[in-house]
Amino acid sequence: MKFITKRIHAFLDYPVAIALIVLPFLLGLGSSNPIALQLSVATGIAAFVLTLLTDHHLGAFKVIPYKFHLIVDFAVAIVFILAPFIFSFEGIDAYFYWINGIAVLTVVSLHKAEMTP
Repeated sequence: MKFITKRIHAFLDYPVAIALIVLPFLLGLGSSNPIALQLSVATGIAAFVLTLLTDHHLGAFKVIPYKFHLIVDFAVAIVFILAPFIFSFEGIDAYFYWINGIAVLTVVSLHKAEMTP
């Protein structure tokens, strides 16, 4: 049932990073805590840089192993799921993090292992 390949994941990375930077402004995040906006933007910038540095076909510099990229994604998912509790996010602020955290966790858990020669 695992079907998200390294190639599919690479195509998801850039749009997700950009969405994490832009959506907080469009959705007006930060009403319950300014960190709701700041955390997403910072994570989006970090995700963009991580993608540029990841060893997959859309990585520009290919210095970070893809497995490490998946570990970082998993950690981000956990942080996003916990952030509303830690920072007392409410309403749209909390839902944004829970939805994104669950989405990233789902993508990581559906990762299809690569066949090694």
